[in-house]
Amino acid sequence: METFERARLDAYFSKVAARFTPDERPASLLVTHLLPERPAFVRAVAQMTTLKAVLPKPKSISPAAQREVEHTVPVDALTRELFTEPDTALDYLESRAAGETLALLDVGGYFAPTLEAVDSRFTGRLAGVIEDTENGHRRYEDLDKLPCPVVSVARSPLKDPEDFLVGQSVVFSTEAVIRGCGDILHGRPALVLGFGKLGSSIARLLHAKGVQVTVFDIDPVRRTQALSQGFAVARDREAALTGAGLVLCATGAISLRGEDFTHLRNGAYLATVTSSEDELDLNGLPDVYTRTTVGDHVTRYQTTGHYFYLANGGNAVNFIHGASVGPFIFLIQAEILAAIRMLTRGDLAPGIHEVPAADRAAIAATWLSYFNR
Repeated sequence: METFERARLDAYFSKVAARFTPDERPASLLVTHLLPERPAFVRAVAQMTTLKAVLPKPKSISPAAQREVEHTVPVDALTRELFTEPDTALDYLESRAAGETLALLDVGGYFAPTLEAVDSRFTGRLAGVIEDTENGHRRYEDLDKLPCPVVSVARSPLKDPEDFLVGQSVVFSTEAVIRGCGDILHGRPALVLGFGKLGSSIARLLHAKGVQVTVFDIDPVRRTQALSQGFAVARDREAALTGAGLVLCATGAISLRGEDFTHLRNGAYLATVTSSEDELDLNGLPDVYTRTTVGDHVTRYQTTGHYFYLANGGNAVNFIHGASVGPFIFLIQAEILAAIRMLTRGDLAPGIHEVPAADRAAIAATWLSYFNR
């Protein structure tokens, strides 16, 4: 990022942070993709809160960005296991923010499994959680009881440009992987698992490239939407897997489990839009499969009479090429900053909330003034 671009980004976040500065400054923990442009967002979170630590998503860490952030904020290793057991999760929160009012900024529902137990035992007060992703939104939504407010930006209109551009980057990287193996995208029937905002974007972009696309979604409403947009909709997922030369997983949940992989047709390519732990149960794959690295970002899974290719180890395929969506990502990051103020007001009941439309409009207007030049 050029110096003038960095200065403009810092100015934008300072403007947003000033507008949404909370009356009381909470402590915070930040889960994030630590990509090259992310230190500016980290600085904005630190401007509005006492940022206790950054926990970068393991498969999306820029070493340069991490070095920059570490100058001012601790960077801790993030694993699902850290927040799976209540005692482990509580020990970590106490080590960073004992006795303080704490906001948890999440990407993917990491805090969800132990949220209720931690809330009841934490020596401070959980102001609440801010969640960025659809799969994380679902993890919190599926809890029997939410002990605190969860402000979700996953379904915000400000995320629509990001979802479209992520879809573009997923298709670009998938095609690059296939070409890197000496194959081409055209003539290879594609199956898109999940027809949410991201999955529908991917399906449309593949179709625009002349690819025959079939969609499968467990939600009958989304299946009707896919059908109305001209896509073939699979009645049976197993049969759809057997016929696809490319499978793109965009469910935000586990979409393929152990025996599902055996239904992939020979030579099929498999790619996802999120972390392998969120989308694929690779540990359930039968032990008879051997794994061979056949390219910079491709693994061949093979057993007698069957083989398929996995892109980027099952992690988001677009991270191979940086997953950049340009300045549009700063819209949803600004909404996260607005959500911080919502949590600190103390008037939100336990449950899932969204940022008010008026705040979104103000964010969009500010963004336009800085980036629509």
